[in-house]
Amino acid sequence: MTPASTPMPATPPRFAVLGAGAVGGYYGGLLARAGVPVVLIGRPAFVQAVRAQGLRLQTAAFDERIRVAADTDAAAAAGADVVLVCVKSGDTEAAGAALRPHLGPHTAVLSLQNGVDNAERLACVLGRPVVPVVVYVAAGVEAPGHVRHHGRGELVLAPFAQAARVQAAFAQAGVATTVSDAVPQALWTKLVINCAYNALSAITARPYGWLWAQSGVPELLRQVVRECVAVAAADGINLDAAALEADVARIATSMATQLSSTARDLLRGHTTEIDHLNGYVVARARAHGLPAPVNQALQTLVHLLESGRGA
Repeated sequence: MTPASTPMPATPPRFAVLGAGAVGGYYGGLLARAGVPVVLIGRPAFVQAVRAQGLRLQTAAFDERIRVAADTDAAAAAGADVVLVCVKSGDTEAAGAALRPHLGPHTAVLSLQNGVDNAERLACVLGRPVVPVVVYVAAGVEAPGHVRHHGRGELVLAPFAQAARVQAAFAQAGVATTVSDAVPQALWTKLVINCAYNALSAITARPYGWLWAQSGVPELLRQVVRECVAVAAADGINLDAAALEADVARIATSMATQLSSTARDLLRGHTTEIDHLNGYVVARARAHGLPAPVNQALQTLVHLLESGRGA
């Protein structure tokens, strides 16, 4: 069923996507394709391409150019009912400061970011609650204004007042959503998966399927998982190590062609989110007096590559 074949819910919320890139471009593009009002707020090259030719959204089901409003200024979020914050973890505070003057009293702010503490950090800057969202999608920016989907796409949202209305809009766009009280645990689970693959994909500039097929890599990733699980437990989050190891193995097939966001950042000479992924685990391990040597090694190697490539 295409998005256009289902009646739109009455008065769909207006969305603004702050930090439109791979994740923001994917979800914003799907919403716009379904007729939901959206503005994408991103970097100049991305915005210029979208304004000139539309957002090119490439998935297994379609490859289309979608007409959608785009801007480089956070002020474009004014009037939005829902803001999806998709900026890199290191840009969270700056994004919050830019966004704050343009939020309405009832605007829902959702954090669709990597890591486990972005919603809390963003809420501190905005002085209002922020909804943490667990994002399960593999997508990348192939060129300015061109987003390619590699797999999955579901969202898990913490409970909030406007959840039903937001879910209806996402459903119209073909995005599966769940509202759950277990988002903190789910964020940690996703962090562990990112810690397993992101750095190694960046260091080798290779996708997940290729990595898993290399001798020694499955055991290395299991070591990453075990370190993360121990640190999460010290933070009061109980995770199932065996289930996570199985998830890591499955992702090698379900996201075989995915190059990590950290790898893409390195290839473009951008600063990575490594300090909010493996580095976050290392910092929390130190706080609890725990070892995390594999995560620390991966963090250090990515920093070395950042330094060598001018990030």
